[in-house]
Amino acid sequence: MNNMISLHPRSGERPLDGLEKGIPGHAGTISIESTSHQNWNLLKEDLLLPVAVLKHDALLHNVRWMQRFVDESGVAIAPHGKTTMSPALLDLQLAAGAWGITVATVHQLQVARQFGFSRIVMANQLVGRSGIEYVLEEMKRDPNFEFWCLADSTQNVERLAEAAQRIGAGRPLRLLLEIGYADGRTGCRDQATAIEVARAIAAASPYLALGGIEGFEGLMGGGTLADNVGRVEAFLDRVVAVAAICARQDQFAPGEVILSLGGSIYYDIVAERLREADIGRPTKVVLRSGCYITHDDILYRRVFDALRARRPELAAMDGGLRPALEVWAYVQSRPERAKAILGFGKRDASYDDLPVPLKWYRPGQALAAPASLPPGHRVTHLNDQHCHMVIPVDSPLAVGDMVAFGISHPCLTFDKWRVIPVVDDGYTCVSAIRTYF
Repeated sequence: MNNMISLHPRSGERPLDGLEKGIPGHAGTISIESTSHQNWNLLKEDLLLPVAVLKHDALLHNVRWMQRFVDESGVAIAPHGKTTMSPALLDLQLAAGAWGITVATVHQLQVARQFGFSRIVMANQLVGRSGIEYVLEEMKRDPNFEFWCLADSTQNVERLAEAAQRIGAGRPLRLLLEIGYADGRTGCRDQATAIEVARAIAAASPYLALGGIEGFEGLMGGGTLADNVGRVEAFLDRVVAVAAICARQDQFAPGEVILSLGGSIYYDIVAERLREADIGRPTKVVLRSGCYITHDDILYRRVFDALRARRPELAAMDGGLRPALEVWAYVQSRPERAKAILGFGKRDASYDDLPVPLKWYRPGQALAAPASLPPGHRVTHLNDQHCHMVIPVDSPLAVGDMVAFGISHPCLTFDKWRVIPVVDDGYTCVSAIRTYF
């Protein structure tokens, strides 16, 4: 783990101007590197609201925390780039010690390649002519490009083998056999299908190679905590059993066998179970958590509470993860004594779970810092650009006050912002990041 990591904007990225949400138009056009020299302060209303901001110290803390976890667990991490789609934040995670990065689509892969990332897992099957040809041509062009994608279909394996033979990348396209579960997302539903796909991959040598086994356990839920953990453990046992069969049948390509699972909910269980797996071949366990970099105030706070119950010593490590992403908005109207309308909505924040109001600030007042909102302030629903909030009749909020909201599921807030300022604890802008969704 690198304790000296720091966040740096990517040089050469497009400059900022008033076309970006949150950026003041009077600033003109500036480079993203120069945002730290503007002396913008959120509380002084130097930024336009609504605005999403990232808390600098919490970001660095979370990256160090997760890297310490994977280092001490004896596993690796390829953080999921779909969470942030920010080259600067992926740089930060790699600088801390991440093994590689994960993407979900060929578009995300193209972004990663354009910014020079070279070790990439695409956590999906590679389908469609344009995408297949892009990957194989990129492998042919750049011998340092390390790539894996998933397979759960013999038909897809056949198409990939045909394209690889036709294009001639000079090395095999590496696939991870995907194991799924009933009513889940993708992946082979039973062992027989999985072994059939594995054999098809091995038979397509030298154009394809079976590099490991993959799965995604993050959507297993709906029951009690104990029930959910039991389902995850049973699923991991299935993954290990298929890996052991493939090893005995010599289906894997030479080298370490990758075992890759571990979203942002059960990564502790995945790390412990797969680290101990013995399939008769050297293995590398690769987690793919992504949301840990910002954590959040709702969904992943609940997830971390469950982790705290499972592994109190882990949750206590360096204080655990910290929410690092906030959305700020003005009170736009207080049309009723027990209601306020704020100037942000579905265009600005995720709404899997409704945002939660955290603190407020009255511009121009001699307040040292934003104050916590008293109980009774609650978001009831969002429109495109408006937030409806019930408030106590004696709420201090007035039109023009600023309110900070915590969000749930950071992936779906990041994708609403092309530029996000990074602020210190006093809300002075110290950097900014771009996203590429």
